[in-house]
Amino acid sequence: MTVQPIDLPIDDEAAAREKRGEAKMESPLRRTKRRLTSRWATAAALVIAVAWTIPTFGLFISSFRPRELISTTGWWTVFENWGWTLDNYVTALQTGNTQLDMAGAFVNSFAITIPATVFAISLALLAAYAFAWMDFKGKNLIFIMVFALQIVPIQMAFIPVLQLFAQGTIFGVPVIQAFGSAGYAQVWIAHTMFGLPLMIFLLHNFVSEIPREVMEAARVDGAGHGQIFFRVVLPLTTPAIASVAIFQFLWVWNDLLVALIFADGNVAPITKLLAEMTGSRGQDWHLLTAGAFIAMIVPLIVFLSLQRYFVRGLLAGSTKG
Repeated sequence: MTVQPIDLPIDDEAAAREKRGEAKMESPLRRTKRRLTSRWATAAALVIAVAWTIPTFGLFISSFRPRELISTTGWWTVFENWGWTLDNYVTALQTGNTQLDMAGAFVNSFAITIPATVFAISLALLAAYAFAWMDFKGKNLIFIMVFALQIVPIQMAFIPVLQLFAQGTIFGVPVIQAFGSAGYAQVWIAHTMFGLPLMIFLLHNFVSEIPREVMEAARVDGAGHGQIFFRVVLPLTTPAIASVAIFQFLWVWNDLLVALIFADGNVAPITKLLAEMTGSRGQDWHLLTAGAFIAMIVPLIVFLSLQRYFVRGLLAGSTKG
């Protein structure tokens, strides 16, 4: 008597293979996704979010409390020591010096942050395309050197950069003079140079993930590097550009160190004015509780408007499955 093979449904057949040890191993991407979406990962993310939010919430509560209560009691005692006021915000908005007020500092922050972000993204995207899809001698070595610049503290570059700015030229090109005598040019160039290594690395990860078939099809149609960049690469890298733009915008807007060195006088950003708000001996530090939230409005708007691109652009090219 012969036994006829039984045709199993697809699901049953896969289950049978798995039982016999013939199922394929789980891909790294699926394994990582499963671990990041587990209950323990969600709980850990909630704990981190709460721990990160508590200081900000305390700062927000303190910004509405009188100076005497801020100096003598903690924000967590707000229900025991009741008191609310808008004096901190009024005083912070009226703060200024002989050269600058709060409104002017806001304008300077926009004048510094927007060009520094646009310049850095433009140069980084061009460099990322070159490293990903152009062949030239020493490409890998140059890319490694650019990537290694991320470990160099920016403090080490201040003196050489200041020397270049004092000469008014960069590699013999009168860059500073081309922008005029305004201090914006110095801080634009400084932020662009300091932000390029990380931005090139992040954008390169995304640009290199564009299917090779798409690039080859564009070349077959007669497109050059310029047409490929503007018609293929630029539209496909919108999430990555938005993600990197968030990084650069937030870093430049909240920067104080570079502003102290390169932005002085009537071109100082809001972070520098907030640092002066505390007084010569820090006696008015309570005003920072309100000033911090005044300066925080713009970064919050930028992040919330671009957050849908943030994770997608940040993780581009990090895993393959």
